[in-house]
Formats: sequence, structure tokens, C-alpha cells
Amino acid sequence: MRNSIIKIVAILLLLFNGIGAVYGGGNLILHPDGSSLGITVEWLKYSPFTNFLIPGIILFLVNGVFSFVVIIFILMKWPYYKTMILTVGLMLSGWILIQMIFLRTVNNLHIIMGTTGVLLMTIGLLLMEKRRRS
Repeated sequence: MRNSIIKIVAILLLLFNGIGAVYGGGNLILHPDGSSLGITVEWLKYSPFTNFLIPGIILFLVNGVFSFVVIIFILMKWPYYKTMILTVGLMLSGWILIQMIFLRTVNNLHIIMGTTGVLLMTIGLLLMEKRRRS
């Protein structure tokens, strides 16, 4: 029962991350100047990028599409889904950390998504530990 609740929480967090990343990344791909999200390329002045195209592609694929792939693997009970949940959490947390470094700022979205990443890492580790004890 507890394992099922943890999996449901993981799926909800992955949906939250995936939907946001596909939406944000898709907008950045279609509008690399950031205009569709109300941001400007000025935000990138401390980064290696001149526009949001490459960050948009990375966001779309790594945080967006991969989150949905992991949901499918959870539902299919693929043996490595626990490791994949941990991996999404690590990638999301890394993405947020790099973003804060490049932007030289911290905002509410960083805190929310950083917390989501930490929760996903924690869930992945909890599920992996449960498997070892079984």
C-alpha cells in the first residue's frame, strides 16, 4: 500500500515537471527570444547562450519528455523505473542549480522546481532502498 502511494506521488511530480518543461521548453524553441514567456535574452548575459533555443531544447527533452517516459516505465513496472525517478530528480535539480548560476538569481519557480527535484530524488532512493530490504 505504502509503495503504491509513493508511486502515485512520483507520477504526480513527474507530470508536474513534464507538463511545465514541455510547455516552457516548447515556447523557448518556438520563440528563442523568450517573448512568449515574458522574458528577454538579457537574462542570458552570464550564460554561454545568446538566445533560449538550446536551453529550450534541453528543457523540452531532458525535463519534459524524459519525465513522461519515466511515467510510462512506472506504469509498465519496468525494473529500472526507481533509478529513473532518481535520475529525473538529479537532472531537474542540476538544471535548476545551473539556471540559478547563469541567471545569478533565485526566484519562486527555482524553489518550487528545486524542491520537486529533491522530492523525486528522495522517492527514487526510498523505492530503491525498499527493494534492497525485500
